[in-house]
Amino acid sequence: MPGEKFPISAKNNLVERREFLSGAATLAGASLVGGAGSTLLESSASAAPDPEPAPPSMTVDVERKLARWQDQRWLLDAVIATIGPEWDQGRLGGLAGIPNGAADAAGLRARIHKFNDMSREFARAAVRREREARQYEKEGRAVPAREGYFLAAHLYAGAQWPIFENTPDNIALNEKKNECYAKYIQFADHEIRRVEVPFGGGGKTLPGYLHLPPNASGRVPCVWSISGLDSNKEGGAAIYGDGLRERGIATLALEGPGQNECAIRGIYLTQTNWADAGRVVLEWLRSQKEIDPDKIALRGASLGSYLGTQVASIDARLKGAALQAMAVEPMMHTAFETASPSFKLRFLYYTGLGTEAELDKFLQTWTLKGVAEKVKCPYLLVGGEDDQLTPVEYGFQLMDLIPAPKQMILYEGAVHSVSGSPATTNGPSTGTFVAEWFKDRFDGKPMPSKLMKVDAGGKVHDFKFGDSRKSISIAQLWQGAEQRNNSPEKPVQVQEP
Repeated sequence: MPGEKFPISAKNNLVERREFLSGAATLAGASLVGGAGSTLLESSASAAPDPEPAPPSMTVDVERKLARWQDQRWLLDAVIATIGPEWDQGRLGGLAGIPNGAADAAGLRARIHKFNDMSREFARAAVRREREARQYEKEGRAVPAREGYFLAAHLYAGAQWPIFENTPDNIALNEKKNECYAKYIQFADHEIRRVEVPFGGGGKTLPGYLHLPPNASGRVPCVWSISGLDSNKEGGAAIYGDGLRERGIATLALEGPGQNECAIRGIYLTQTNWADAGRVVLEWLRSQKEIDPDKIALRGASLGSYLGTQVASIDARLKGAALQAMAVEPMMHTAFETASPSFKLRFLYYTGLGTEAELDKFLQTWTLKGVAEKVKCPYLLVGGEDDQLTPVEYGFQLMDLIPAPKQMILYEGAVHSVSGSPATTNGPSTGTFVAEWFKDRFDGKPMPSKLMKVDAGGKVHDFKFGDSRKSISIAQLWQGAEQRNNSPEKPVQVQEP
């Protein structure tokens, strides 16, 4: 909590270099953006140069919870120095879609050389953008104020990410993020409502934003957007050109158990409470006067593909569930034991568990088997053939379990974020494909079950799910081409949504 005091390391009150590099230099209570004695936020109201903030205050005890994080800490900094701040996943690309965000992304890439740079540099950029937005607001310039506050909120969220515990810094950054997003809502070009859905008793609530399409009349369809392990509710809808709003569809961007602000509130992830949250949230959403209760669907990304499947399994009224960037491997072995240790340490934070041993026990029963079989709504899974966090075989296994009408679109050579290959450049845009898929479901169009493989040239080839494993074979594509040449009256269907 703010103002909480941490013990100073012994040894003449000096912090060992190893502890400083692991983030412990602020154990004495130094704050990155707020709290007693902080000067960084004060600079937003003056023309004085930004002071040099302290490293993030994630305590050594947290970093030592995970063996691989501790053992590979030196290697992590070496990788960041070589690759940059996107060593484990893309986190700057989203900024490029925000006005002026590309410049901040370039600056962050240039200034971040080790893990401890992450929070400090994101916070510095956020403070600068917030200051600009306040000046635009003072001058009565609504559009740049809107854009500045939106960008600042995303930068504050980025500064939160490297702090995997509820430190004073994390709480202060969360408050600044909410403050800037509230100002964005004030100037937004569409109606946005901050919502709090009661969950779990004791006055606890799940926080989110309900985005309504402009010029809507009557009750409108709505998609509940479920973010991933490292995403947040602020990223649930674009500032401009949002694919769902453009189609007259509302978005509920809401954080559930374990995610971001919920973890700060002590609402942690369990094996089953996302299904419980799903019942509560969907009941709440159907009660909203702006929303058509018979036209609600789910969208999930990364970890949201797992959590979204849990929610889809408990509600037969849903019009569809579209999940992207697979995170469906039982026990999450690939993501948590072979990829960057940042994934597992953050997931440990989401669960609120105290040790890696407790988390490993938790993961022993982490599976969608027994859950996927209960999905009744149309189901779409969008994935990369070379997903480095969930091998594609687990996507096929999940689809084998889904009894409802189902589709899978697989991009040849693409990685977890469904990017990084010619197929994603030349083939259907995932954003457009998913938005049109939702529109079709709300319009009541029939959906045939099929597997779609996007090749490097951007062509979409249809397969039966029984041939799903063959779809990643080059020989199968050759065979398909040969069959098309020999049997032109029965071509393999090619779609270009």
